[in-house]
Amino acid sequence: MVKQVVIDKGIPFFEDVFPPEIEVLHLSPEDITPEAVRYADALFVRTRTRINKELLHGSNIRFVATATIGFDHIDQDYCREAGIHWVSCPGCNAQAVCDYVEEAIASSPHRLIASSPITIGIVGYGNVGKLVAQMAKNKGYRVLLSDPPLGIGSSLKEIAPQCDVLTFHTPLTHDGEHATYHLCNADIIRTCKPNVLIINAARGGVVDEKAL
Repeated sequence: MVKQVVIDKGIPFFEDVFPPEIEVLHLSPEDITPEAVRYADALFVRTRTRINKELLHGSNIRFVATATIGFDHIDQDYCREAGIHWVSCPGCNAQAVCDYVEEAIASSPHRLIASSPITIGIVGYGNVGKLVAQMAKNKGYRVLLSDPPLGIGSSLKEIAPQCDVLTFHTPLTHDGEHATYHLCNADIIRTCKPNVLIINAARGGVVDEKAL
């Protein structure tokens, strides 16, 4: 039976969610320590909290939820070995990210006036990518898609030279055929138009910032 939960106090709307017999601790990310979670049964975090053996070993935690789309801050192997179930929240801020991309394009210093219509390349066609594509179509943009894992569109290498805007909406993965770590790298950047607007609305590591 759940007796105590720890919640990142930056996560809203948790008032009165749990019955009174469950102790609820609202803590800042820096206060979510091994000592703070030792007697908790469940943990609700954001990306500032690393979910790993260092934090959870010896605790009662058996459930972790991250109020984010990304989950690279969770040591999945450790959770599996320790019998800890975890979930993320894909789509939770999809509209907000789409709004951000729309505003980033609108406020771009060079205003993207060289092309008509604007060609936008959307890398990752999940919850966010679909909204961005619809927004772009509503504005009359030419839309190019790239999501090889889903078999949608073309490769990034194929679409990058055509784009006025290149926006990324993928998870951050390091392994496998479609690993996204440094997906936007020096080789891709060299093929882009000189005035391309690159928007990384995914995890930081998706773009090789040094190369950029």
